[in-house]
Amino acid sequence: MSYLIFGITYAFAAAVQPGPFQAFIISQTLSKGWRSTLPAAFAPMLSDAPIITLVLLILSTIPDNMVYLLQLAGGIFLLYLSYGAYNSWRTYDENQITKRQTGQQTLFKAAIVNLLNPNPYIGWSLIMGPLLIEGWRETPANGIALVLGFYLTLTICTAGIIILFAAARNLGPRVSKISIGISALALAGFGIYQIFMGVHRLFF
Repeated sequence: MSYLIFGITYAFAAAVQPGPFQAFIISQTLSKGWRSTLPAAFAPMLSDAPIITLVLLILSTIPDNMVYLLQLAGGIFLLYLSYGAYNSWRTYDENQITKRQTGQQTLFKAAIVNLLNPNPYIGWSLIMGPLLIEGWRETPANGIALVLGFYLTLTICTAGIIILFAAARNLGPRVSKISIGISALALAGFGIYQIFMGVHRLFF
């Protein structure tokens, strides 16, 4: 039960804490609608599988430079997403907005955002990974409870965020357009921050 509770608590904290993934799903919700964005709630389940495998295999030997290079790649991709959100803001059309992207495309982009985000690597290498190994050695049920509690809670909370911000989209085209512009700035801000941190840690 303690492993299940920790998984739920940690997932809730990860879901509500502002970050690149949250900025992306909010941007997509406001510009594409909740129906095409809702599949993105399952992106961590899709993208974290290779992350977990990688971290558990080389948990104690991951070089710092790998995380910093990942920050650079993630920052560049976030700037690309910010440019897409800016184009959505510049050419905003309430009648066409929901036709631009399918749920599968949104899920794929969300998975890439999460895969290039250093937070899952750091979280799994420093927190979840060691706890999973410890719990699994005690009994496999502990490890299963930790993982299930984490991903079920993360998915439910992310879906809740999507539905919550979808309500803002229904307040009118002007509010939606302003919100899309803000989300574009947020994505750009996270992208610039990740690039800055990656460069700083690699060269300074």
